[in-house]
Amino acid sequence: MIVKTPEQKKAVKQGMLSNVMRQFDNAADIIGLNSNIRKILEVTNNELVVHFPVRMDNGEVEIFTGYRVQHNNALGPYKGGLRYHPTVDIDAARALAMWMTWKTSLAGLPYGGAKGGIQLDPTKYSNAELERITRRFTYALGDNIGPELDIPAPDVNTNPQTMAWILDTYMSTKSPAERSTNMHVVTGKPIGAGGSQGRDRATGYGVFLNIKFWAEHKNIKLKDKRFIVQGFGNVGYWAAYFLEKEGASMIAVQDAYGSIINEEGISVDHLLAYTKANKGSIMGFAGAETLDKANFFSLDCDICIPAALGNVITAANAPKIKAYLIAEGANGPTDVEAEEILLDKGVTILPDILCNSGGVIGSYFEWLQNRNGEIWQMDEVLEKLEKKLRESFTKVMETSAQRGIDMRTAAFIIAIERLEETYVQRGIFP
Repeated sequence: MIVKTPEQKKAVKQGMLSNVMRQFDNAADIIGLNSNIRKILEVTNNELVVHFPVRMDNGEVEIFTGYRVQHNNALGPYKGGLRYHPTVDIDAARALAMWMTWKTSLAGLPYGGAKGGIQLDPTKYSNAELERITRRFTYALGDNIGPELDIPAPDVNTNPQTMAWILDTYMSTKSPAERSTNMHVVTGKPIGAGGSQGRDRATGYGVFLNIKFWAEHKNIKLKDKRFIVQGFGNVGYWAAYFLEKEGASMIAVQDAYGSIINEEGISVDHLLAYTKANKGSIMGFAGAETLDKANFFSLDCDICIPAALGNVITAANAPKIKAYLIAEGANGPTDVEAEEILLDKGVTILPDILCNSGGVIGSYFEWLQNRNGEIWQMDEVLEKLEKKLRESFTKVMETSAQRGIDMRTAAFIIAIERLEETYVQRGIFP
């Protein structure tokens, strides 16, 4: 595993915030965004930093730092994931919260954007410790989250189990009569704890659908296309799973432990089974060879899916990329300088706020079901998800063609214009 210095970590975090602001400024300049509304959208509404103690398995107490940044709620309650990662800090949370605002606006959802998490490496803690950390963090957040205020979801290194712990802790702080009405305080829950069918695959399925829509638009068949995936967690796995079903071939995978390659193709399900038996790592998988991590993005392939962390495609590796389509499963994987290089090369980038929005759309469906006391079947969820994503994709393609701009700028323009309209119609209090 590559260990970054504190200076390198700081550069990555600042880079994410710089990226989202530059993307916003670029789109705002093109549409001549009202200067007063611009001032509002440039800053976050609320930023919460909590320090809380947790007793470890050895009896010692450790202090953790948790974050929750609420960017904007003009369209509805704040919505966004919680991640457990050493790179989590206030700047990273600000950048990710802003992206969530644009993502929910673009998708036409009644949500604003938020993000947060805890600065820790979850591999260093037992399951019992992670449960206590999660419950104590939830308690520390208190009424700063809520089903009609701010609704967390899973993100990097968090999962349905994490959400179940948050749900149980939050509900236990309410009176018995109120508890069942707070089921939708988090989404991405296990099915038995009020989760939705299809939510587990919603993000990765959305990445696949955006690739499919783009291929249809270009009259390209996905069969026999070669793709590479960075990050073989929930998003990377499901995107690869559905692409493989279309006849495409996964030739390389990279995760936090290393990279593997097989030019003949890597079985998606065989690799998943291996990672489950191997503490989540892809390394040592018999159906592939080890690859130097530095050469991953320069592999000869058709589609590249960065589905791990932000700022992984940079000015340093962008010139070597051979894929003609990049589908952003992660948030902010491509920095601004890299994007300029790739667009000049004729590479198409399916931007994160469109490409990975299946997750928040799936979360919206779960929230609705909890709120209304309904249970939808898998086919119903996936059908609704495809319809919503196709609407977003079509809007982005049309705006891109009409204005002669790239897809990311088009997506930002659609998202910002929806928010601008809301502020114009509602006015500013007082």
